[in-house]
Amino acid sequence: MKHIIILGDGMADWHNDEINGMTLLQYAKTPYMDLLAKNGRTGMMKTVQDGFHPGSEVANSAILGYNQEEVYEGRGPLEAASIGIELKPTDMAIRCNIICIEEGKIKNHSCGHLDTEEADVLIKFLQENLATDKEIVERFGEHRVDFYTGIQYRHLLVVHGGNKNILCTPPHDVPGQEWQPLLVKPGEEGKGTTELSAEETAELINMLIVKSQKLLAEHPLNKQRTAQGKDKANSIWPWAGGYRPHMKTLPEQYNEVRKGAVITAVDLIRGIGHYAGLDCIDVPGATGLYNTNYEGKAEAAIKALQGDYDFIYLHVEASDEAGHDGNLTLKLQTIEDLDRRIIGPVYEALKDNDEPVAIAVLPDHPTPVHHRTHTAEPIPFLIYAPGMEADSVETFDEDSCKNGFYGTLEKDEFIKAFLNAR
Repeated sequence: MKHIIILGDGMADWHNDEINGMTLLQYAKTPYMDLLAKNGRTGMMKTVQDGFHPGSEVANSAILGYNQEEVYEGRGPLEAASIGIELKPTDMAIRCNIICIEEGKIKNHSCGHLDTEEADVLIKFLQENLATDKEIVERFGEHRVDFYTGIQYRHLLVVHGGNKNILCTPPHDVPGQEWQPLLVKPGEEGKGTTELSAEETAELINMLIVKSQKLLAEHPLNKQRTAQGKDKANSIWPWAGGYRPHMKTLPEQYNEVRKGAVITAVDLIRGIGHYAGLDCIDVPGATGLYNTNYEGKAEAAIKALQGDYDFIYLHVEASDEAGHDGNLTLKLQTIEDLDRRIIGPVYEALKDNDEPVAIAVLPDHPTPVHHRTHTAEPIPFLIYAPGMEADSVETFDEDSCKNGFYGTLEKDEFIKAFLNAR
């Protein structure tokens, strides 16, 4: 049996009066999700362990069976792995958004979805000016920080000798709030054993934020964006830092996974895949937004499973971004696109494959459009394998799956149930 997980990031949602009290999964036209649910088995999964923030790094690694108490180190180290940055034991890697600040408030976490090519110009500009900044060098020592370009608004900051025991605010959690009260604060653990204390690390990152705003304000690219009516890319916002994680690969843990791959446009997911022992299959035109190359992702997954690969993790970010933007219409479109342009083609191409293919469909966490950020409620999932005995659930949504065969799973229970589905 081969296996594919199709992940609609942030796809789950709340009941919404604008669509007759339904959730978006209930309202959207998803014939293939419903077909697989009707002919497979369903349930709910608690993807966010108690005590952890409902971030995609927590939820996606939990879906793959990882215990957060053993492996969690935040987004930064995962995104470092995805772009080929090998961290030293003394390095702290931290996610570094480029955001838009307007009238003293965080307008959005993505500066209106910056192109990677534009972002690369800004990140290299910040590296040139901040890595050798005289005040920073005098206060914290030479070669203390390095900036690396990621994708779109998502980038990486490495603090050499940095302390991860700091309190950072994810920018997508606080749209419309004043930025200054949200600056980094030292955590309770104090200095620890790192070269910089938590207090020094927080001070350094806050200094970088303020200096980035002064540098980016007059950058020619931002003047151009203003003239075009676009949001300015006028501040960095680091968050979710940690050290290199210690994770066993999936092939080391499960006999069913011999050669696996991840398909995604998001650095974070590529990083999880790296530490999970999965190859990364690049798809031209994959953006992480509603305009991503759905057909290309489906085609890549089909080709891989018809070839040497026996496990695919296919991740689509579009619904999560629409949820963060509070865009109900767009989020509905992304759910229907996932069903029509990925799940349907994958199912039709592989339903009669020489080696049977099991399919799982699920979100990682809810990103409700009226809340505009992640929540920690259990999410619905379906597992389909050719010839398996179905449960009584006939549609895929947050309410129906509560009555499914699997009940509510957590930690490694989902991945084990999926890999053993028959």
